[in-house]
Amino acid sequence: MDARKDDLLALGMELRETHISEVYLSVDRVYKLKKPVQLGFLDFSTLEQRKRYCEAEVQLNQRLAQNVYHGVIPLVRGPDGVHRLGGDGEIVDYAVEMRRLADADAADSRLRRGQLQREHLAHIAQKLARFHAEARCDSVTERYGQVEAIKANVIENFEQTRDSARAFLDANELAAIQEWQLAFLTRERAQFEARIRAGRIRDGHGDLRLEHCYLDDASGDVQIIDCIEFNDRFRYGDVCADVAFLAMDLVWHERHDLSEAFLAAYAQAADDFDLYGVVDFYESYRAYVRGKVSSMLADDTHAQDTARKAAHAKARKYYMLAHACTREPLEPPKLYVITGGIASGKSSAARALSRSIDAPIIEADHVRKRLAGVDPQTPWQDAAFGGRYTQEQTDAVYGELLRRAEVVLRSGRSVILDATFRRRAQRAAVAELSQRLGRDYLFVECVAPEAVCKARLAERARGPSVSDGRLDIYEAVMRSFEALTDLPPERHVRLDTSGAQAETEAQLRAVTAR
Repeated sequence: MDARKDDLLALGMELRETHISEVYLSVDRVYKLKKPVQLGFLDFSTLEQRKRYCEAEVQLNQRLAQNVYHGVIPLVRGPDGVHRLGGDGEIVDYAVEMRRLADADAADSRLRRGQLQREHLAHIAQKLARFHAEARCDSVTERYGQVEAIKANVIENFEQTRDSARAFLDANELAAIQEWQLAFLTRERAQFEARIRAGRIRDGHGDLRLEHCYLDDASGDVQIIDCIEFNDRFRYGDVCADVAFLAMDLVWHERHDLSEAFLAAYAQAADDFDLYGVVDFYESYRAYVRGKVSSMLADDTHAQDTARKAAHAKARKYYMLAHACTREPLEPPKLYVITGGIASGKSSAARALSRSIDAPIIEADHVRKRLAGVDPQTPWQDAAFGGRYTQEQTDAVYGELLRRAEVVLRSGRSVILDATFRRRAQRAAVAELSQRLGRDYLFVECVAPEAVCKARLAERARGPSVSDGRLDIYEAVMRSFEALTDLPPERHVRLDTSGAQAETEAQLRAVTAR
């Protein structure tokens, strides 16, 4: 251990190491020093470079972590030869100074204690969606969403691990990962290009892992730290690359259910269901990157033995996860359609089903307003079949519902549609899509007495709602509802939503067991 480590540890601080950093923790502060390394994709070899990237780290992390990054502080060697943070002496290095967040609040710590809930992940998803919506998006960032740019990163990964990865993967496994990732880029070029046109290539986080997310239950705050500062091309990219990183990390921690719940929450918050078309690629890519990083630390002879051993075990698991992402899902996906009249309990049933199977919900009311370019909470008081509810506009909404559903289904995941589906033609389109994709489907018809539905509408009118169903159009809509007699019995179940929520959820569990 070198002199500066000895001197800083003598102050009673704890040391945690990565392949590029030394992180010293006191009771209420964190000091992060960059190792003087040159790894091709980053260059911390000079004092000037380390200072520059410390300053960049502070600036960039202000975006997702408020009042955490205090600034850059020099590491000095005093006349007595002892290293200190700040004060007089020869400047030998620089450190990022941070407020220490509670270890127990970190998402990975919560997960180990069994205290990371879907609600926590929804809060992270919402903050991330807001961040991505406001992040830089221009001709410079867009270049990093092009297939050629992504392919260059993929090839670089395999070139940099040509020898080291063989300690964790056999030749066939390594070849399978590389071939699958490169083939995906070629096969799905149109999807990557569509992501660029949709404005999904942003200046993101770049290293979104559980250990970088902190949740304070008392304040409700979400702080996300440690974005990539040393290389813009690892931070610029598809927002899905950020989302997939955290989703992959949850799978690595053997919580596939929470991973899918997080994806569904982000897709809803960002109105980005097209991410399902590329998320498996990015999960495999991110897992391989983490395998590469872990193997670097495992091979670092200057790191602590405990850190090297832990990194070796992690590397194998990450590489195997990169390989697992290339496989077909074990269970075939299914299309669930939650249908029914106004205020029949569709949205509540859809949310309960989503919690049960961790599938995304695509809501007609939400899609209608997104297509019109307005906030989903904006109320519309149009007539039952007029204004923005004409047949032409409704057809466009249902067409978009099914388009989004197809993207999710093609990714090997189940999906839930929340819409009235009052016309037989709309239901026939579901059957056609399912048949074309070779996927099963099920209509879950929500029913409740008229008095219950009207009471719900009266309650809904008291506050904001995505739905525009209301009492004055109830009768007209219900008269237009074409009974579900067109559906085969095995494709249709009725769900009584007039009872307690627990009763509805019990019925839904029976539905998913079919």
